[in-house]
Amino acid sequence: MALKNARDMKKLILVISAALIVAGADAQTLKTPAPSPTQTVKQDFGLSSIELSYSRPSVKGRKIFGDLVPYGNVWRTGANNATTITFGDEVMINGKKIPAGKYGFLTIPGSDKWTLIITKQLDVTQPAAYKQENDAVRMDVKPVAINYQIENLTLQIGNIKPSTCELQLMWDNTYVALPISTDVEGQVMKQIDQLMNKDNRPYYNAAMYYMDNGKDLNQALAWFDKAAIAQPDAFWVHHQRAVCLAKLGKKKEAKEAAEKSIVLAKAAKNDDYVKLNTNLIATL
Repeated sequence: MALKNARDMKKLILVISAALIVAGADAQTLKTPAPSPTQTVKQDFGLSSIELSYSRPSVKGRKIFGDLVPYGNVWRTGANNATTITFGDEVMINGKKIPAGKYGFLTIPGSDKWTLIITKQLDVTQPAAYKQENDAVRMDVKPVAINYQIENLTLQIGNIKPSTCELQLMWDNTYVALPISTDVEGQVMKQIDQLMNKDNRPYYNAAMYYMDNGKDLNQALAWFDKAAIAQPDAFWVHHQRAVCLAKLGKKKEAKEAAEKSIVLAKAAKNDDYVKLNTNLIATL
């Protein structure tokens, strides 16, 4: 088509621009809520963390276990992609050490027994892809019926203690849990041994660990003594030293340490420690 003048050129440009705008609008992707949204859960545990990544299907009025999720078959334990679990440190499951790293989490549901599997495979989305020789560990557990319905599949790290926790699964009216443990004791003691040979020694933290975990209180007191010398105005150090003395049955020394902590806490305008020390003295 021949263009007679600048006006024709301008009209052509406007027509082409409008066409491109319409084409661009048609090419946009329609975004809607995912039917099984992905969730990532990261939980501090021991001296590192555990991370879960999975998709969360809904009940939607369906019968789940024994129907939508058949009994006796390997289940990816989620929807869409494979479910994964990452351990920041070595853990122990069912008596077996599992090195730090990323693993798949699979289950075999049953009416009265579930098999929970930590696998080296990260791509199992259907039973045919599963290879048992890649299991890192498996454990049989008993499912527990709960008296209310969990609409979305829920995986979480619960019942968390310093060296133990559980990988908990809840969906519909069913609950199962996988016990996990880690060697916190060995790791902390190794750190204490290493750090006590350095100039900047963690006397206070080491003493607190010993006192809180039922270890040698005399050693804890020796470290509290050194921490108090290093930080003479640290009212919290003197308070914990008083607590340690009380545990050792040294009531007179405990009272003196608590009274010193009160003086320092008042100077620092910390009423919480004034109360803590006052309460401690009342028990002596």
